[in-house]
Amino acid sequence: MIKPRSRSQRNAPTIADVASHAGVSPMTVSRVINEGSMVRASTREKVEAAIAALNYAPSAAARQLAGGDDTRIALVYSNPSSAYLSEFLMGSLDRAGSLNVTLTVERFDEDADLADLMARMQRGRLNGVLLPPPLCENEPMLAALRKEGLAVVAVAAGVPRPDVASVGIDDFHAAESMTSHLIALGHRRIGFIKGNPDQSASERRHKGYLSALEQAGISPDPSLVAQGYFTYRSGLEAAGTILDAHDAPTAIFASNDDMAAATVATAHARQLDVPRDLTVCGFDDTPMATTIWPELTTIRQPISEMARAAMDLLAGTIRGKAAQGGVRHDQLDYTLIQRQSDAKPRRRAKKTGGL
Repeated sequence: MIKPRSRSQRNAPTIADVASHAGVSPMTVSRVINEGSMVRASTREKVEAAIAALNYAPSAAARQLAGGDDTRIALVYSNPSSAYLSEFLMGSLDRAGSLNVTLTVERFDEDADLADLMARMQRGRLNGVLLPPPLCENEPMLAALRKEGLAVVAVAAGVPRPDVASVGIDDFHAAESMTSHLIALGHRRIGFIKGNPDQSASERRHKGYLSALEQAGISPDPSLVAQGYFTYRSGLEAAGTILDAHDAPTAIFASNDDMAAATVATAHARQLDVPRDLTVCGFDDTPMATTIWPELTTIRQPISEMARAAMDLLAGTIRGKAAQGGVRHDQLDYTLIQRQSDAKPRRRAKKTGGL
């Protein structure tokens, strides 16, 4: 759980306090502090009056937010999938170099102190933050970043927030496409491993799975759905639960590749051939998808490309070059990648009792 800010930090006025007092956005306050030209005289007067009334001392981030070549961005992560994080980091580093952005990487675990993270960001004179899942939907984190006046881009949030810029894909239709693909192969009993319930993308993928079943006239079977948490270990447990169902599935669709890989391992441990006895599909198309046998059929979420797009959006916002007219939500295309882990179902002989 994220710890609250200390008493001394809560009492110090923030850029958000100035914005609230003046009735403007934190970005407007930053432009005033940086003597930007895109501020009306009357608005500038209100902001300056609020700064004086609150005795506000601008942070380094606030002073630099409106522009300048010295752009510093932090990638803050807390992702259980090392494969996903690796793809995201490669895309971020690649784009940071071409944008002349200094990129720092901060790990933030569940039991970490949010106040310490904010202090490190102030010392690092950061201008903005990239938030991949699951932190992209962490309310305390987003609130703290807003108070610091830092620009934020959330990546891969299933349901983008209206007040936070984002980059992602359509998780609902991606999962619907994969489930429809399995149905087209002839599968009718299709298991589904859900992702972490704390992430809206998990529910969007589950709903896409259910939508495809409904369109095909297939009644959902609760015994074929198990809870996972985007980790390999949770995939092992969820796959075992589904395969123990009274009427076992002929296919299992996992909400990410880590859990799909765990499903393949579980099938092999039970002497089930993948894909002849059991089709297994994943989501993300991380390196994991092609380092196991058989290679996974999966939904390609363009993780590196999303990281690059998020860097573009964030740097443009910080430097005042982003298009005006509201918070942007950029949606990239997904692709269904078919490899060796899916096939038409075959009838399996029912086990008979014996000594």
